[in-house]
Amino acid sequence: MPVAIRRIVTGHDSSGRAVVSVDEIAKNVISTRPGQSSAVIWSHAATPVDNTEAGDGGLRDVRQCAGDGAIFRVVQYDPGVAPRNHRTETIDYATVISGEIDMRLDDGAEVHLRAGDVLVQRGTIHDWINRGVEPCIIAFVLIAARPVETGSASLGAVG
Repeated sequence: MPVAIRRIVTGHDSSGRAVVSVDEIAKNVISTRPGQSSAVIWSHAATPVDNTEAGDGGLRDVRQCAGDGAIFRVVQYDPGVAPRNHRTETIDYATVISGEIDMRLDDGAEVHLRAGDVLVQRGTIHDWINRGVEPCIIAFVLIAARPVETGSASLGAVG
């Protein structure tokens, strides 16, 4: 079953009063490999953010966020998720919401994370492995960063 995340977004009406502009189960769920699904909760293409900008940042093409933006994404990794080593050209702040998961680096080192654990991923090649029996849900904030110069190409930006 794909990730099901309720997202609530506030904004302003024409009088400048605070309103709830979005209250829904995220509809923009995608999968980049078997056993993984994700939804962009919000994104912006530049910093500082323009809080008067019209449109739904959860529906933005996240490639627009590469230069100076950020992405807030929630990802579900099911037990036995297909492997996928990748690197993001961002600094990623990750908080495990539920479940457990192993994060493996390209040198083979692994770290086991549980609900409540946080990780700062600084442009390293990594993979997510769920060896458990329950899905693992992680909230990620990806912020544009200078690419790591390693001689190898970026391998993706989804997680």
